[in-house]
Amino acid sequence: MTDGPGHTTTYVHRVLDLFAEFGDREALVGADRRLTYTEAAARVRAMAATVTRHGVRPGSAVLVTVANAVEGPLLQLALHLLGCRTMWVAPVTARREVDEFIRLARPDALVYDARDRAGLGPELAAALPGTPVCCLGAGGAGPDLTDEADADVAELPASVPAPESFLQTSGTTGSPKLVHHRESFYAQILTLAADFRAAGFPLLRHLSHSPMWLASGQITTLFNLFTGGVLFLRDDWDPVAFVDTVQRERINSTFVTPPMLYEVLDHPALVGADFSAMFMFNVGAGPAAPARLRQAIARFGPVLRIVYGLSEAVVITALPGLTDDPEHPERLGSCGRPYGDVRIEIRGDDGTVLPSGRDGVVWVHTRLSFAGYHGQPELTAQTLVDGWVRTRDIGHLDDDGYLYLVDRADDAILTQRRSWPIFCRPIEDVLAGHPRVRAAAVIGVPDETAGEVPYAYVVLAPGATVAGAELIDLVTAELNEMWAPAAVEFVDRLPVNRSMKVDKRALRARYAARRAAAVGA
Repeated sequence: MTDGPGHTTTYVHRVLDLFAEFGDREALVGADRRLTYTEAAARVRAMAATVTRHGVRPGSAVLVTVANAVEGPLLQLALHLLGCRTMWVAPVTARREVDEFIRLARPDALVYDARDRAGLGPELAAALPGTPVCCLGAGGAGPDLTDEADADVAELPASVPAPESFLQTSGTTGSPKLVHHRESFYAQILTLAADFRAAGFPLLRHLSHSPMWLASGQITTLFNLFTGGVLFLRDDWDPVAFVDTVQRERINSTFVTPPMLYEVLDHPALVGADFSAMFMFNVGAGPAAPARLRQAIARFGPVLRIVYGLSEAVVITALPGLTDDPEHPERLGSCGRPYGDVRIEIRGDDGTVLPSGRDGVVWVHTRLSFAGYHGQPELTAQTLVDGWVRTRDIGHLDDDGYLYLVDRADDAILTQRRSWPIFCRPIEDVLAGHPRVRAAAVIGVPDETAGEVPYAYVVLAPGATVAGAELIDLVTAELNEMWAPAAVEFVDRLPVNRSMKVDKRALRARYAARRAAAVGA
């Protein structure tokens, strides 16, 4: 965006105008800090000025490792005000991945949270000698951007390039990547927020556990701020703290993954808890079992909203006001219909668009799609084709346009018994439908005869018992013997990755270790 000769503005200038309009409304609430929109705008300008004085220039590539702190979104806006390219990396990223991120990002500067003593910040600073460093909090390798006494904004540049972001994927299907989003991504979030305000919806009081290094965290955080609501940021997940915050702060909007939802439903803290303020209870980042959704509907009412998106295409479908509709019970297994401008096609391996009811690869087209994987042109060319994003999810559309996902392409079980793959989600849904089962995850494991067969990990309700053979028979009866797990292993809980999704890579590693131990014995 340009504003007169030689002066380039960014979407952040429009955001700061909005913040001025919202004024003394509360904007951000953290564990020990509450900020109004006026205060938030002042901190954005002050942070931008401070990093400029310490070596960050317009268009710099800035590597950022910050958890879900109140300063995170302000830092993003400050750096984008300067036209910087922000490159977000999770503080909990495995050290073996950090060198690859540095190689891909080639950062000109680093910002890290010095209050997170166990984080990557000091290691990154040491690995980037001579690179300007700034910190959130005192005692780090650079100046403290949270110092409210440092509010000089005289050095802000008048002309900057268009800002960009490179966001870390969750690593669900392999090593995390840096997903590139241009300024148009943020302009679109501003448009969606304006439409939300114009529709007369209530001001959101949103509780977020989604950090800024995820695309879902970016859109969740910024959408809520752009609508003028209150954003409550929490770093660590704890179901008791979640229930307490919802009640104390009259939270009316939140987002959880299925494992998080199950923990809340199963926790004694939910008994008698007041969720009456809830307006929009979003569930996404993975498939939720219909049996567990029925429990959530019974407990919370028709406020659940299923959402589906990716780092590469942040909002794809939504299913608001979820109910257990007796005329369409199958829709509890759906992730809804296309949201906004989204178009969806189901394509076969040869690229042919498949009819409704046929499973294939989900392709999406939307203005909220990414621009590519930074530093990985071959992978970009495989995923982004003629403006369409190949999601690597397998699913189908019904005649009414509802999307049903059955698996990740990489998780499909390749059996030699028939000419088509076995998908994990239908098996997981059947297992989770057992009254004594709380969660289930299925992986494919090697088999000398069939090539691969399903193997199930199951979490039972506290104090419950059930035989693995009973669960195998249940799957056989509901699906058929080809889909039945070769074995059921009972676990106390399913592992989750840093995005609170079920970590199937960890389950595969667990199975491989168990098999190796058995062979060694």
